Amino acid sequence: MSNEKFDWWVGIFMLLGAIALTFLALRAGNLATFSQGPSYNVLAKFDNIGGLKVRAPVKSSGVVVGRVATIQFDDKTFQAVVTLQLEKRYTFPADSAVKILTSGLLGEQYVGIEAGGDDTVLADGSVVQYTQSAIVLETLISKLMFGMAEKQGSASTPAASQSTETPSGTGAAPAPAK
Repeated sequence: MSNEKFDWWVGIFMLLGAIALTFLALRAGNLATFSQGPSYNVLAKFDNIGGLKVRAPVKSSGVVVGRVATIQFDDKTFQAVVTLQLEKRYTFPADSAVKILTSGLLGEQYVGIEAGGDDTVLADGSVVQYTQSAIVLETLISKLMFGMAEKQGSASTPAASQSTETPSGTGAAPAPAK
């Protein structure tokens, strides 16, 4: 009899473990939005979306207010068109700015909304006018490296231009200006 009771406890423990693993898998895959209420879609166009993915969070002031619904490419403007699915309980002014941001230095990318001051609000199907593309770490590093190389190259250039050579090649220094 005690063996049967022990089997029940092991079964309950295994069931709870399976539920916990399922929850963690959904959470890791950004699929654990159990509170999916009424929503509206807003479009935003970006030159570069970096590593933004569908189902990435949309945050305002650190609070998740929606998710990225779709990502498409507009072959006329050569821009990425991101559809943001925002919860209806959150409304934003029509002049709000949308940015692609990164959690930490190498974290996941998400969309951030900075509220504007307009009296009209974004409606279903609106296109956000003010967007800022993702900052790609590789681009920043290459700009830094090329900037440092350019400074080193320009530092050696003035020394070469201060040569004592004259156009005639005599080697005499030019006369001081009065």
